Amino acid sequence: MIRSMTGFGKAECLLPDKKLTIEIRSLNSKQIDISTRLPSLYREKEPEIRQTIASRLIRGKIECTFFCEQIDDDVPGMINEPVVKSYYHQLRRISEELGMEASRDLLTVVMRLPEVIKSERSALEESEWKEVHGKLQEAVDQVSSFRIQEGKAIEKDFREQISVISGKLSEVEVPEEDRIRRIRERIENNLLSFMEKEAIDENRFEQELILYLEKFDISEEKTRLRNHCEYFLETMKEPETVGKKLGFISQEMGREINTLGSKANHAEIQRLVVEMKDALEQIREQILNVL
Repeated sequence: MIRSMTGFGKAECLLPDKKLTIEIRSLNSKQIDISTRLPSLYREKEPEIRQTIASRLIRGKIECTFFCEQIDDDVPGMINEPVVKSYYHQLRRISEELGMEASRDLLTVVMRLPEVIKSERSALEESEWKEVHGKLQEAVDQVSSFRIQEGKAIEKDFREQISVISGKLSEVEVPEEDRIRRIRERIENNLLSFMEKEAIDENRFEQELILYLEKFDISEEKTRLRNHCEYFLETMKEPETVGKKLGFISQEMGREINTLGSKANHAEIQRLVVEMKDALEQIREQILNVL
């Protein structure tokens, strides 16, 4: 089954003193690459968060962010003075380096930055984490559903492009006899320009011609390319992740198409080869985003 690596998921968790919003974004990547932005209270759970995401999403560049919004004004909190001072001095220094006058509202800006307020509660309660973890799984489920929907669109495009390649391959059959005839006539005319027709040993000429035409025979390439197209379509139906496998198949398809082009020696077949290459390139671009 085709699944995209692009996805988005969001879940909200209402806790007694705050609202926690979990967002997960996923883009294509050769391996799994997870980055997290977590409030300090949840950082101890980062390995478990990463494991939950990796076990379900498998591959991709994934960003997981926890947004925390305090809803209980009675929750005790303290200003994190070292952090506030560090932010303030850094912003003043940057303003001076840029030749800008530091705003009087600089402290207001600083107070909106992360970690300037620290809660007196330093330990994460297990009951809260259980609820948060459930919402994390819900966000991961949304990403998976998003990937499946995106995968359906990619699969449709794959089928269209494979159909183009198969159609152009069938069209190659039409100029095939004309191609052989032209090669034969060109060789015979070149030979006659050097010697009289009566001096040509017809049997020897036919034998040499057969050996020469074997170098231009493209029947094996056509058969292999047709098989690769069928294998590509079959692979898309497999339940596991198929992105890398489809990439390998497309490489083999490219080799056969290139060989067709190098052996063709015919303008019409060359045109068909170019159109097949264009369809294959669109497949390769899409494969980069397939899980």
